[in-house]
Amino acid sequence: MRPPAASLALLLALAAPASAQPAAHETLTIGITQYPATWHPNIEPMAAKAYVEGFTLQPLTVYDADWHLTCLLCETLPTLENGLAARETTPDGKPGIRLTYRLRAGAAWADGRPVTAEDLRFAWEAGRSTETGFGPAEFYRSSYALDIVDARTVVLHQDKVTYDVASMGEFQPLPAQLDRERWQGDPRGYRSRTAFDTETTNPGLWNGPYRVAAVTPGSGVVLERNQHWNGPAPAFRRITIRTVENTAALEAQLLAGQVDMIAGELGLPVEQAASLERRAATSFPRRFRFAYRPGLIFEHLDVRLDNPFLADVRVRQALLHAADRAQIVARLFEGKQSVADSLVNPLDGVHADGLPQYPYDPARANALLDQAGFPRGPDGVRRNAAGDRFQLELMTTAGNRGREQVQQVLASMWRQVGIETRIRNETPRVFFGETVSHRRYTGLAMYAWISAPENVPRTTLHSEEIPSAARNWSGQNSTGYANPEMDALLEALPQELDLEKRRVLWRRLQEIYARDLPSLPLYFRSDAHVWPSWLEGVRPTGHQDASSHWVTDWRVR
Repeated sequence: MRPPAASLALLLALAAPASAQPAAHETLTIGITQYPATWHPNIEPMAAKAYVEGFTLQPLTVYDADWHLTCLLCETLPTLENGLAARETTPDGKPGIRLTYRLRAGAAWADGRPVTAEDLRFAWEAGRSTETGFGPAEFYRSSYALDIVDARTVVLHQDKVTYDVASMGEFQPLPAQLDRERWQGDPRGYRSRTAFDTETTNPGLWNGPYRVAAVTPGSGVVLERNQHWNGPAPAFRRITIRTVENTAALEAQLLAGQVDMIAGELGLPVEQAASLERRAATSFPRRFRFAYRPGLIFEHLDVRLDNPFLADVRVRQALLHAADRAQIVARLFEGKQSVADSLVNPLDGVHADGLPQYPYDPARANALLDQAGFPRGPDGVRRNAAGDRFQLELMTTAGNRGREQVQQVLASMWRQVGIETRIRNETPRVFFGETVSHRRYTGLAMYAWISAPENVPRTTLHSEEIPSAARNWSGQNSTGYANPEMDALLEALPQELDLEKRRVLWRRLQEIYARDLPSLPLYFRSDAHVWPSWLEGVRPTGHQDASSHWVTDWRVR
């Protein structure tokens, strides 16, 4: 069941021009390019949902704009030094750890109920059930016990000690009073019955500075202040977040005053923003401010490894050699992106240099395709032994001008080495919510992974994270990649507390990735933020925790 039809307030908010808005900037309208497939915070991760929930939900911890781990909903980060983290032995004799989290005083759902330890217990119970399909599954598997000390304090017991042990961005309370019975009655069907999707405007679902007041599926949401929020008061009475999946249309709405700002996390491609900035400098120099934030945003092509044309690693190497990624970055993105040779950004301290690279080399690409057993036919298109034409389906999010341009360039470059490309795109909600998450694409899927600093990519590369019906489609390893050495590294890395020893493991992980190419690296993205000149206090983070978490710092000049 989907959210109810839009309320009159939402329709007015979406239709009203800038001049019709209340004076003194009491409202803010933000444009983004995606709409979530679900509003449940633990099901089907999407950047659009994470951005909106930065305003409306509080996890225990986040990384801030300076890439430091900090509490949002908790009072104090647990450490061995302050005693809130303590080593212990698990019931089966393994080294484990005990973590004590105390909820911030006065934290409340927008219906006035306090956020309590029972809400954390419900999130933990549902996550521990594999039928529910929460991600990341390994966190819930490792967290084998949860004790309630009092209404605001829980002790979490984990069966391993990790270097990022205090990080709890994936663990946030869920409203037990509203959703526990739905989950208990049908854990497998809970993902389609949760109140987050059937009663999205229920105030009891939201505990951030804002609550969701109205929704129009596929089009946008209206946020109103949480009257029971006890933190710093947010500046805006209402925030409208409008989904405009076509980036040209999104720019047009910005210039028409229908949106005040475009969120960098889900906004204009950098080259489109740069072009707009040049025009703005002469035509309307004081209307907008622009910022470009490089970050841990890895644009890549997921590869269906069970596709017979893609199963041979030489084919995947050939696809990279045939793609002039340096020219793509220079021409399409004005040099504001950087070519990726690894899944780990050089901005991250565990990036390894000297990895295998695949520079533009069409001759090498042709030789690899010949070796892999795909000779050219009389028309120049390669074929397999059965005579089938070498054709790949390339998918991405419809309406994203930058990605669609990259598709066209890649198709042209691959045609030069005898590979046909069929482009088929979908709205982000369908592409992420159904096609990628359920492994329904057949060839290549282009999108971005957004990570936190030194974030172990277990959910995208571990064989246990391959989405399946048995797991209720949790996990993000949509390629179907399975490598025992990679699995062992992904399990060992979090438990190595010595940074220099961890660097050795990180290097090996990146070497294996560059050798096996379960996905094809394209570039590391910069986000382009466009703000009205009267807005200040927005700090882009450059990682998976969106700037919206700090909306109470946003102010009108």
